[in-house]
Amino acid sequence: MRIRYFAWLRQRTGCAEEEIPLPPGVRRLSELKLWLANRHPRLGEALAAKGVVRCAVNQDYVAEDIELSDDDEVAFFPPVTGG
Repeated sequence: MRIRYFAWLRQRTGCAEEEIPLPPGVRRLSELKLWLANRHPRLGEALAAKGVVRCAVNQDYVAEDIELSDDDEVAFFPPVTGG
């Protein structure tokens, strides 16, 4: 599984992306977010705040209950502002 972090989420994780096998016991996006929060506590702070981080799986925004597989790409985005 490829996990990508955009904008200031990169600083919170220390990486722009990482390749990991789907962790044992993780089947859904909500479970992956909890697993990642333990792996990257500063990311966990952002994930805990409702509406702060959006998630896409295979380049589509998805609900938390989507099932994941080892060949998925999961991306995390903070809010985007423009002007």
